[in-house]
Amino acid sequence: MARHQVTATVNGDAVEFLCETGETLLEVLRDELNLTGTKEGCGTGDCGACSVTVDGRLVCSCLVLGVEAEGRSIETIEGMAVGADLHVLQRKFLEHDALQCGICMSGILIASRSLLERNPDPTESEVRFWLAGNLCRCTGYHKIVEAVLDAAREMRGA
Repeated sequence: MARHQVTATVNGDAVEFLCETGETLLEVLRDELNLTGTKEGCGTGDCGACSVTVDGRLVCSCLVLGVEAEGRSIETIEGMAVGADLHVLQRKFLEHDALQCGICMSGILIASRSLLERNPDPTESEVRFWLAGNLCRCTGYHKIVEAVLDAAREMRGA
């Protein structure tokens, strides 16, 4: 199979990698760039575990080809914290005990950040609607929704 050289920005850093034509962005992130925080849940875009942003747009990385990353800016869970300083969403998820096994968490956190970047003051219904593409088999969503709303309040300074 043909291998393609791709240049992109991942979590603010310029990267280059080789990938095969049919290799997904999820595979590239995990296998070529060793960014294993993004998880594969279903491989069909139904669960949201592999959510990342590409040029600010929330996508399932299992549905995007690695070659499509050429010239793009990609943000993964590894880019949320700055050193030891957790992103406010990460802190609030811990404070609200809004996590379980961890398979879905990176996708939910990325989706939550994407929501708050677009809507800094969401209602509970808006949070639930936005996160509907992220499935968690371990728990209900109440604590997750509360953590997102609490993070939104803190980010707004409310």
